[in-house]
Amino acid sequence: MMRLFLFLATNAAIMIVVTLIFNLFGLQSTLDAQGVNLNLKALLMMSAIIGMSGSVISLVMSKWSAKQAMGVSVIENPSNETERWLLDTVRRQAQQAGIGMPEVGIFDTSAPNAFATGMSRDSALVAVSTGLLHNMNEAEVEAVIGHELTHVANGDMVTMALMQGVVNTFVFFFASIIGYVVDRTVFKTERGNGPAYYITQIAAQIVLGILASILVMWFSRRREFRADAGGAKLASTEKMIAALQALQRAHETPDMPAQLAAFGINGGGMSRLFMTHPPLEERIAALRNSQ
Repeated sequence: MMRLFLFLATNAAIMIVVTLIFNLFGLQSTLDAQGVNLNLKALLMMSAIIGMSGSVISLVMSKWSAKQAMGVSVIENPSNETERWLLDTVRRQAQQAGIGMPEVGIFDTSAPNAFATGMSRDSALVAVSTGLLHNMNEAEVEAVIGHELTHVANGDMVTMALMQGVVNTFVFFFASIIGYVVDRTVFKTERGNGPAYYITQIAAQIVLGILASILVMWFSRRREFRADAGGAKLASTEKMIAALQALQRAHETPDMPAQLAAFGINGGGMSRLFMTHPPLEERIAALRNSQ
C-alpha cells in the first residue's frame, strides 16, 4: 500500500512539474496564438484518468484474469507429493522474503513456464506449468519459484502497472495535442474536432506508444536481473544458474514452444529494445559475476 501511495504521489508531482514547465515556456499561450483552443491542465487531468484507470483495473483483476486465461488450478489441499512439496517450498521462501503466503497454482502446458501476479505483496498468486515440473528437477524449480517470489517481494507487478499507466497518460496527452494542432492549424477546423483530429491522434498514439514501450521494456529487463538475484538468494546461485541453463536446453530443441519467447531467449538488434526479458546468456553471466 505504501508503494502504491508513493508512486501515485510521484505521478502527481510529475504532473505538477509538467504543468509548471508548460507555463514557464508559454506553451499554452503559443497554442492560443495558433488558434488551438486547448486547456492543457484539463487535458492532462483527463489523460491521467484515461491512462491510469486501465492499468489500475488490470492490476486489481490480475489474479482473476490470470487464473481464467491460463487455466490455473489453485492448490487448496495437496493431492500428491509434488503439490505438497510445491506448497512447502513457496511457504518457506515467502517467509524468507518477508511476504504473505501467496496462492499457489499449476497450469497445464508443456512449456516450462511460471509467473507471479497480484496487487500486493501479501495477496499474490504464484503459478507454475506442468511442463516446468516435468522438465526441471526440484532444485531448478525451487530457483524459479524464488525468482517469481522476488517479483512479488519487490512489488514489480504494482510498479509495472503504474509505470504503464504513466506512459499511457503522456502518450494520450501528447497525441491529443498533436491531433489538435494538426486539426486547427493545417485543416483549419474552427469549431469542434474534425476528422483530422481523430485520425492524427490515433496515429500519434500508435507512434508514441511504440516509442514509450521501449522505456517500459527496459525497466522490465532490469527487474528480471533483480529477480534472478533474489532467486539466487532464496535458493542458491548455483540453482538459479541451473534453472536458466535448463531453459537454454529447452531452447535448443527443434520444437521449442512459442511460450519460451517470454523468457527473452530470442532477439537481437532493434528487436532487443522490445524484449521483456534479457537474453538468458546475459542473465547467467550476471549471476556468475555476482559470485
